Amino acid sequence: MIGRRGLLLGAAAAAGLALLPALAEAAPLAKVKALGVLRIAVYKDNRPWSWTEAGKVHGIDADLARAIADKLGVRVDLAEIIADESVDDDLRNAVWKGGLLGFMPADLMLHIPFDRTFASRNDQVAIIAPYYRESFQLACAPGALDCEAPPTQWRGKRLAAELDSIPDFYLIGAFGGILAKDVTHYMSGAEAVAAVTGGKADAVLASRAQIEAGLHDSGGRTLDRRKMPLPAFTSPGWDIGMAVKENSRTLGDAVEEIVAAMTASGELKAIFAAHGVTYAPALAA
Repeated sequence: MIGRRGLLLGAAAAAGLALLPALAEAAPLAKVKALGVLRIAVYKDNRPWSWTEAGKVHGIDADLARAIADKLGVRVDLAEIIADESVDDDLRNAVWKGGLLGFMPADLMLHIPFDRTFASRNDQVAIIAPYYRESFQLACAPGALDCEAPPTQWRGKRLAAELDSIPDFYLIGAFGGILAKDVTHYMSGAEAVAAVTGGKADAVLASRAQIEAGLHDSGGRTLDRRKMPLPAFTSPGWDIGMAVKENSRTLGDAVEEIVAAMTASGELKAIFAAHGVTYAPALAA
């Protein structure tokens, strides 16, 4: 990053004032501080990470966004974005280009997969600051079914999953599709978890954060949670990070320092705990 910055400075000195606008674009941290506002994109209806209630954006990512802006000494502008067909599309709409419906690009976007292959095909952004390790988990209503049993023994049980998600594809497709008729689809993982805590389903396959937050919100309900790996389940978990524009490395560096300090102090863990979620550090961190 320092070498890149040095080259830009050298080019500006050689070419004169004509390159100064481009140089300013390459130093957005100064621009953010000058404007006094940091625009941060979060996903809409993505409980427990970000959702709107009573006109305010709540969730782990919303709280983290506010903390980052506060530590930079600026006001936060939280912008909710509706998930598109892929995260690649979301990055284009929310970070480096803008949406077709007039969504103004954000300075920073949260909840982005921190993955080298994914990053290599999205060279318009820099993916930074991995802040959580997510994974899927099976949770069962006590006495409804044996969470540790082979999935073939769950036939006839009421299974819940988010529509068109990895858990959904696993439950309806594994073992010759014998569980397909037992799966009820919900619009989100949080709703699928609520179906179990509310007695409408016997088990749910969802993210660990969705399960823990759902239990936290249910007022003391408990679920059995599978400890053994699911057979033929191919998702071992993934790191979650953030994204800035590729030419916004100064902002990215500042955000990474803030997240590292919040991790070391326990502040990040406390944000997760406030929503009932056990903090798990990203492997890449």
